[in-house]
Amino acid sequence: MSKKPILVWFRQDLRLSDNRALSAAVATGAPVMAVYVLDDVSPGAWRMGGASRWWLHQSLTSLSASLKTAGVRLLLRRGAAPDVIGTLAVDTGATAVYCTRSYEPWAAKVEVALKTKLSTHGSELKRFAGALLREPEELRTQAGDPFKVYTPFWRSLSSKGAPAVPLPAPTQITPVKSKIVSDDLAAWTLLPTKPDWAGGMREHWQPGEAGAQARLRRFLDAALKTYTEDRNRPDVEGTSRLSPHLHFGEISPHQCWHAAVAAAEQQRGADKGLETFCKEIVWREFAHQLLVHWPHLPEKPFRPEFAAFPWSKDKAALRAWQRGQTGYPIVDAGMRELWHTGYMHNRVRMIVASFLIKHLLIPWQEGEAWFWDTLVDADLANNAASWQWVAGSGADAAPYFRIFAPVTQGEKFDPEAVYVRRWVPEIARLPNSVIHAPWTAPDAILKTAGVVLGKTYPHPIVDHAAARQLALAGYEKVKAANATAG
Repeated sequence: MSKKPILVWFRQDLRLSDNRALSAAVATGAPVMAVYVLDDVSPGAWRMGGASRWWLHQSLTSLSASLKTAGVRLLLRRGAAPDVIGTLAVDTGATAVYCTRSYEPWAAKVEVALKTKLSTHGSELKRFAGALLREPEELRTQAGDPFKVYTPFWRSLSSKGAPAVPLPAPTQITPVKSKIVSDDLAAWTLLPTKPDWAGGMREHWQPGEAGAQARLRRFLDAALKTYTEDRNRPDVEGTSRLSPHLHFGEISPHQCWHAAVAAAEQQRGADKGLETFCKEIVWREFAHQLLVHWPHLPEKPFRPEFAAFPWSKDKAALRAWQRGQTGYPIVDAGMRELWHTGYMHNRVRMIVASFLIKHLLIPWQEGEAWFWDTLVDADLANNAASWQWVAGSGADAAPYFRIFAPVTQGEKFDPEAVYVRRWVPEIARLPNSVIHAPWTAPDAILKTAGVVLGKTYPHPIVDHAAARQLALAGYEKVKAANATAG
């Protein structure tokens, strides 16, 4: 058995179970050094936002405790990952660095730089899969190209058979005996202080591997069977809410897939919910495949003709949207849920995104950036692909002329206004008949409910019908510019 250590570099795989890099390192019998690097250098403008940093603090605390139970400590370092990991490998005489693949545009550059640095010292980088069910390069169209449409991507992935069976967590890991200095997690100041805006997040979330498993069990027990119908209802707990756990790698998609299949076998009538849930997991895969093959996805429209769209630069409107003060209750409820909990129901994400892009005519990149900072599940691939889907500029996009009517959406998916009343309490006493459109309420009803439009709750900042016409006119300009260019 080699006495020289293997350095396991944790990235977006903050778990012990089904961690191929960790399991492979332990299987060698060599001492293992577990390391996490806070790299704010390599991502450039896409360094983690505030909500993600809060989550990371909690997740690293959980991972550190799990590793300690298995016999090793988690070493924390800060800086450019190739420099930090490369230096550690040299200092400890590590024979190799094991890690799980990441898919952001900067991740591949980091891996190349690290591999080069290690090779000069006789060490190597071993990269393992595990963050996705299938690597993006595995799935191609019949012409050999990457997929641009989700449905054939789903069929292709499904045809590959069941995903790999998850690996168990190692129970005993041989530690490195030499004492290497670690950063203090608290010194990274990942948590907000003044003001402390994370109270709602602490209330709603349990970051870490144990929290991820508990969330999965809760979903499978209570909501899998009705998932197809309830996932569009923000007024009920009908979704898995696993997205932040998946992003940080506290749970793998393989674990989610196999656990869901096993749960459906025990629940009569759960087959439809199972298929819908699996398709949502594969949407995440599709987004990552797009990002790998089109790394400009977070910054530029996938369809170049959309660069000609006549966007607005209305900062006041953007601010009203961010603060949940648009005068459209379902939109404001979503934006306030986001600010309070670091999360927003997926149906409402589509509604608020459509409102920003197609009612306010504000570029989708502004919404993407706001979500990046405020979502605990901020994921570059999912965020970019989803915003471009709503904008109509993406690979597999909703038609631009599909413009969500916020009042209709509220009435359809929050019919009893449970969601709106929770997050927009100043209009909670309005009856269901007018609560999704308070400006239509007679004065007497407004007075009885204690609502003074323009004071206790804003008037709508845009008229839906007029905004729709402006958006469609902008789309016609895009088509005309594209026709001219063609």
